[in-house]
Amino acid sequence: GHEKCTFHHDLELDHRPPTREALLPDMSRAYRLLLSSLGENPDRQGLLKTPERAAKAMLFFTKGYDQSLEEVLNDAVFDEDHDEMVVVKDIEMFSMCEHHLVPFYGKVSIGYLPTKKILGLSKLARQIVEIFSRRLQVQERLTKQIAIAVTKAVQPAGVAVVVEGVHMCMVMRGVQKINSKTVTSTMLGVFRDDPKTREEFLNLVHSK
Repeated sequence: GHEKCTFHHDLELDHRPPTREALLPDMSRAYRLLLSSLGENPDRQGLLKTPERAAKAMLFFTKGYDQSLEEVLNDAVFDEDHDEMVVVKDIEMFSMCEHHLVPFYGKVSIGYLPTKKILGLSKLARQIVEIFSRRLQVQERLTKQIAIAVTKAVQPAGVAVVVEGVHMCMVMRGVQKINSKTVTSTMLGVFRDDPKTREEFLNLVHSK
């Protein structure tokens, strides 16, 4: 029903984009037009290869569009009779703000309470965060997508995700001080329902 539809939309795109290489010519032309629009000369020596470099960089920054949750979780889910909280802290995250097309970056902390299944930590730490951060994003949606992905992977009793981000669209435009951070969180299952479980996770995340 409606929940299933929303769940799917939070995790995956409605369509698969063309192959990365096929996009390069059109993207390069778009960057060349952008340079001209800024008043630059795209034929001067320093900018000759910039359109292609910028296109390749943008494809790398958004490579999460080419990945699915199922692909990254292959061989990363294990049957294990473990019911203690699992927490991975300070996973590096780099993403692109969908409102201004400039980077935001920071750290992600994930906690979950297993029920018979656990995730390989390297997969949890790198690939789930990577698949959703390497897209055009807003931090609030990214936080939720990571939590839903962990839920889908191992059906735990609960999932908690905290993201601390620095947004260059705010820092560079003078809206915020350079050291300001935006913090978002998603709590599902027992982390939402049980204050003690939530407090334990937050204490672990904030401890040095």
